[in-house]
This record gives sequence, structure tokens and C-alpha cells, in this order.
Amino acid sequence: MDETILTLHPQGKKGVRIDRSKYDAMKNTLLQTLATRPLTHDELTNAVVKALKGKFQGSIRWYMEATKLDLEARKVIERVPGEAHDVYRVKKG
Repeated sequence: MDETILTLHPQGKKGVRIDRSKYDAMKNTLLQTLATRPLTHDELTNAVVKALKGKFQGSIRWYMEATKLDLEARKVIERVPGEAHDVYRVKKG
């Protein structure tokens, strides 16, 4: 049986159980993508889809959202109000 992880939600809602290898692949891609600069949700989604298309089995958008919410809840990344749209960035110290 494959190892799974129960994700967290930043608002305390119920998380989802996903395959650990998919979570790790998505987490690494999210963190690498956000390492360069803060991105809006659409920019982040497009960059992650581009990076994983053809290399990831399953819905990239769904796994990205579940993993992004988990990383927010664990305070690894943060959502910051922007001028026109909120942006996501790796949380500082």
C-alpha cells in the first residue's frame, strides 16, 4: 500500500488524504516556483501546470490546490494581499 498524507487546511477545515509521492512532487514544484518571486493564484497554477504537464498522473490543479492549502496551514507559504490580486510567497523566517 502506498504511503499517504492527511493534508491540513489553513481555516481548520477537514483536509484530504493523498498519495505521499504526489504530495512531495507537488510541494517541491510549488516551492521551486515560488522561490523566484511571489505569484498570483493564476500565475502559480499556470507555472505548476507547465512544469508538471506530462510528468504527473492525476489532476495537477486539484493536487496543487490541496498541497498549497496544506503548505499555507503549515506556514511554509503565505497568502499576501496584493494591489489587484492576492499573491503567494514562501514564508519568511
